[in-house]
Amino acid sequence: MKIFRGGSSTGAGQTPVPAKPARLTRRSSGLGELSRHFGSEEGLCVLDLGATSPANIRYLTERGHKIYSEDVLLASTDPALVIQDEEGKAVLDSKRFLEDTLAYPAAHFDAVLCWNLPDYLDESVVKPVIGRLWSVLKPGGMLLAFFHTRDAGPDAPCYRYHMVGTDTLEMQTIVREARRGPTWAVPTAAGGSFRLQRVFNNRHIENLFRDFTSIKFFLARDNVREVLVVR
Repeated sequence: MKIFRGGSSTGAGQTPVPAKPARLTRRSSGLGELSRHFGSEEGLCVLDLGATSPANIRYLTERGHKIYSEDVLLASTDPALVIQDEEGKAVLDSKRFLEDTLAYPAAHFDAVLCWNLPDYLDESVVKPVIGRLWSVLKPGGMLLAFFHTRDAGPDAPCYRYHMVGTDTLEMQTIVREARRGPTWAVPTAAGGSFRLQRVFNNRHIENLFRDFTSIKFFLARDNVREVLVVR
């Protein structure tokens, strides 16, 4: 697994001014297949693992579904979760993080919009979070996730995804305040976005979702692999 680490800094007395994030549009084969699931049943319960998106709320509620939003990536950067390991390095208190994150009943959701969370989340909690998502999904429930390819590079922007059609997404770069902290919480120099932590290959992805019933890959043109898995 390829690991990216590092951060950015600003000069003394300088206050970074985040640029207004523009929205890009992309087609999503994985979303297209998931949308067929949304259209075939009513009253589904969907978990969106990103900042609250009015577009996603509107898209799903207009189709008679219920949506929950939880920004797991942002929650992982809470300064209160920073502890020191045996070598004195700042690390994420993974035990406390998992106690407070994704606290839903078992088999509660029909679908999870995971987006690009595994690529940006701290290494220590990636597998536990996927395990938690397995437990909160109903049998037969589906999860959509995006993974960067090796050509993406460590400064690949972290996007917020907005559903605007059955197979169409608007992508908005997440802009964060630049502040000192552990590597998983430090934004990149370009745009103040979250820093890409790693690149999974297909074998790593299959291993990450090994407890799921099935997995399907869709290769996109923007250095992203879309993955649709079934619980």
